[in-house]
Amino acid sequence: MAYSLGIDAGGTYTDSILIRNSDGEVIGSNKSLTTYPDLLDGIMNSIDGLNQEKLKLVTLVSVSTTLATNTILEKTGYPVGLILVGNYEIPEDSEIENCIMVQGGHDSRGDEVAPLDLSAVESFVLGLKGRVSAFAVSSYFSVRNPEHELQIKALIQELTGLPVVCGHELAQALGAYERGVTAYLNAQLLPVAEGFLKTVVCEIERRGLEPRIAMLRCDGSVVSMHEAMRKPIESVFSGPAASLLGASYLSGYETCAVIDVGGTSTDVSLIHRGLPYLSETGAVVGGWQTKVRALRMETSAMGGDSHIWVQASKTNIGPRRVIPLCRAAVLYPSFLSSLKKRWIPDKLKLNEHIQATKFFVRTKQEPVNLTREEKELLALIKNEPLSLKDIYWDRNILPSKKVMDSLIQKRLVQAIGFTPTDALHVLGEYTEWNSEASEIGATLLANFLGTEKQEFCLNVKRLFARNMAKDLISFLMEGVDRNEIEKMLECSLFSRFKVDIPVVLLGGPVRAYIDDLKKVIDAEIIVPEYCKVGNAVGALVGKGTKRVEITVRTTYSESRYDMRTKGVFVYTPLGRRHFVLRSEALEFAEEFGRKLILDYMAESGLSPDQVTVSMEKKDIMVQTGDVPLETRFIFEGISNSDVYEKAVSGHKDLCINHDGIEELT
Repeated sequence: MAYSLGIDAGGTYTDSILIRNSDGEVIGSNKSLTTYPDLLDGIMNSIDGLNQEKLKLVTLVSVSTTLATNTILEKTGYPVGLILVGNYEIPEDSEIENCIMVQGGHDSRGDEVAPLDLSAVESFVLGLKGRVSAFAVSSYFSVRNPEHELQIKALIQELTGLPVVCGHELAQALGAYERGVTAYLNAQLLPVAEGFLKTVVCEIERRGLEPRIAMLRCDGSVVSMHEAMRKPIESVFSGPAASLLGASYLSGYETCAVIDVGGTSTDVSLIHRGLPYLSETGAVVGGWQTKVRALRMETSAMGGDSHIWVQASKTNIGPRRVIPLCRAAVLYPSFLSSLKKRWIPDKLKLNEHIQATKFFVRTKQEPVNLTREEKELLALIKNEPLSLKDIYWDRNILPSKKVMDSLIQKRLVQAIGFTPTDALHVLGEYTEWNSEASEIGATLLANFLGTEKQEFCLNVKRLFARNMAKDLISFLMEGVDRNEIEKMLECSLFSRFKVDIPVVLLGGPVRAYIDDLKKVIDAEIIVPEYCKVGNAVGALVGKGTKRVEITVRTTYSESRYDMRTKGVFVYTPLGRRHFVLRSEALEFAEEFGRKLILDYMAESGLSPDQVTVSMEKKDIMVQTGDVPLETRFIFEGISNSDVYEKAVSGHKDLCINHDGIEELT
């Protein structure tokens, strides 16, 4: 009997799950708190909760993680040098450091528009040698001719031996600057991805296992560990992608909407006929527009650990995340007695930090480059939770919100407060931690609003469910302003929004929100078994896919009165090729696209009969009736999932290297 192990390293929890290979049955799962900055303890604790005898029979380990996304959002990526080839318009608010623009690049036909200035590249690279971990390169129209990117890559590797990421290796879509951003972020993530995957590998090897290790990408497909380390940017949003696939697998629906309630955020996405609904423009991460194909998703900063605070008779949820009171009472032995002191701040001074239920505690992070104000405040915060009254008991002024925000952002201080998780503890609908702490907190906040703790928590629950509904409607009604959706919800006292596809809920306490959600949404709402570890399930059930784009472009004479065909170029991920006859170019494009798909899948151990290859063909016309100016082929190969899992368990390397153009010449 063989099994597969799924691991999802999320922001709050690290989930693991065992699935039996023969029939896909889930036979065990476990959750543990994610540990920062070293994820090893969280991964180890999560796996420890599984059946250890069955764990010995694991042949496949597949992982998903929010690590890449969080690294970009928190701006903790490694230093990188970016080389842009051609004449770029760089946004004024660009935060890219160590960047140079050099002469070179190609036009839309793949012809060189200017010779490459390799001397400028060499000077730039030697000046950064020893100060960066990798380089990224993006050349104008490199998707039509990657020659300049490849020349720079070879030079950098000769001069430094450092990794080099080229834009054309990550995306075939037009948009040179966005490809540069994608390459830049990917290069920043290389050491991060390597460290994470090595952590997983070391833990698996420590247990004496020898499985195949794969990773889920943000489009819902899985790749080998080597491919994942080479293109870590493709793992952004792999956590939500895992949720989507897990929800579909656990519910049995190949088409459904998914609401995934995490600790920090609520994510809404859609799966259609077994495949994630992807964004056409590429993933946007931390304000960066990339060319990474990722699922389209609606996200709000409202999760189970979002801070609930009151001000001016209003209940606010989020956007910051805190440790729930109920969990803090378990983590810190003295916390409950501190909470029972019931500090009541001045009602007129209430803000996000000045709350009767807000506490602060130091983390294990070492402070670096602090301002004088930050040093003074940090010195007053201890290893046990303190309220602002405790911190400033002998002072007449409270700390600046900006200074406290900075310490929290630098992960030197962790905040504790009342959360939706606490509200559910008070209502008895979720009782994993210390309910007494939650009840004290609810009483304190309810007193400020002149209500009872039960009614206060019911209102928090209604607000949370309403946000879930707003996220779902906003996703399904793409392009409609969220404020307009909010107005519609306010007017929906005697009406509901009908959704014609099932809505699957994932997350620990999501069952508690079903009734309130149904008051707004008319749909089949499903909470599957193992909804708490849906991400880990999704990490395992992703299919092996490969997508290839090939463009056939016809060139004409320059005379507007004599539009004769001069020739035809075929642009592939490996370079370009010239043809005299368009029919020959089209035939080559179709055959070569399928060949690239099948070659990739063959390295995954799959034969042609185990792969379904689809082809989409789009013509761009100059005038009606003319020969198309451009024909775009999109090939997509999808492995048959029942054989894919067996195939990947026996193959050590799924990576395919298409850095050169030798195969075309």
